[in-house]
Amino acid sequence: MCIKKITEELISVRKDAEDISNEVLEPLPYENNNKDTWIEIENTEFTSLCPKTGLPDFGKIKISYLPNKHIVELKSLKYYFLQYRNAGIFYENLTKLILSHLIDTLKPFELKVESDFSSRGGINSKVISTYKMEE
Repeated sequence: MCIKKITEELISVRKDAEDISNEVLEPLPYENNNKDTWIEIENTEFTSLCPKTGLPDFGKIKISYLPNKHIVELKSLKYYFLQYRNAGIFYENLTKLILSHLIDTLKPFELKVESDFSSRGGINSKVISTYKMEE
């Protein structure tokens, strides 16, 4: 099978980024009135697909947030991340999408999402998206 046909097959089975939903994310009640507790979560086995080739991208996602009235339930976050496994999406877009979905779900005081992807062709990519609630 030629490379072009393999690429076409890989692209045909992937999902679009629009298929990723934050509805699976479960917010849990939490009070952080003094703004004294930060939460950091790392997914060291994150995968998504290259939207051009359909090949897998491997990376680490780190979430740091200053919660307001909710924290994210970790099992729901794992299921949320699984949606990316078959989605064709660029690093920059998935980092912003994760940030946006967590803001909508948790409404934190502050939030930072970092994606750090494995080297491809000698080039490493790290993308950081941030949010701070207006006071």
